[in-house]
Amino acid sequence: MKFLYPLLMKLTKATGRNSKVLHNTNEHPMTSIYDLSVQLNNGKELNLGQYKGKKLLLVNTASNCGYTNQYDDLQELYKKFSGSLEIIGFPANDFHEQEKGNDEEIAQFCRINFGVTFPLVKKSVVVPSPQQHPVYQWLTKKDENGWNDQAPTWNFSKYLLDENGNLTDYFDPSISPLSKEVVNAIEKDPK
Repeated sequence: MKFLYPLLMKLTKATGRNSKVLHNTNEHPMTSIYDLSVQLNNGKELNLGQYKGKKLLLVNTASNCGYTNQYDDLQELYKKFSGSLEIIGFPANDFHEQEKGNDEEIAQFCRINFGVTFPLVKKSVVVPSPQQHPVYQWLTKKDENGWNDQAPTWNFSKYLLDENGNLTDYFDPSISPLSKEVVNAIEKDPK
C-alpha cells in the first residue's frame, strides 16, 4: 500500500476525483460541538469541550484503503502543530469494508505501522444513517454546524474546526493533510 499511495494521490489530483475543498463563509454553528463527547477505542470518554482554544481536525479513517498512508501525514501534522491542533481519528467500515478490524486491532495497526499517537475513537459509522456517530451528524448537517451538509466521500475525509468550535473547512480524501490547503487553514487566525 505504501508505494501505491503517492501514485493514488497524483492520479486523484490529476482527475479531480476526491479533491473537493469547502470553506465556511463566516457561518456559526447552531449547536456547539463542545457539547459532544466520544468514546475512545480504549473505552475512555473524551469530552470535546476540552479542546476549546485549539484547532481540531476530525478524520474518518480505514486500515485497508489506498489513502491509509495518510496516517503518516496526520501524525506529522499532529507533531508539527503540537499544542495548537488536536486530531481525532474515527475508524469506520463505511466504504467497501476497508476497516474490518476491531478497536484493539485498529489501534495496534496504527501504532505499529504509522506511530499514531493522536486519539482514535471506537469504530463508528460516519455516513448519514440512523447509526451515524453524533459528531458526524453535527459535521454533516448545516442545521447543526451552520453551513455544511457534505458527508465524507471516502475514507480520510477531513473536517477542520477553529479554536471557537466553528467548522471552517472540509477536505476530500485526496487532499493530503500536509497540503498547503490544509496547513494554511490550520495556520489561519480565527475571526
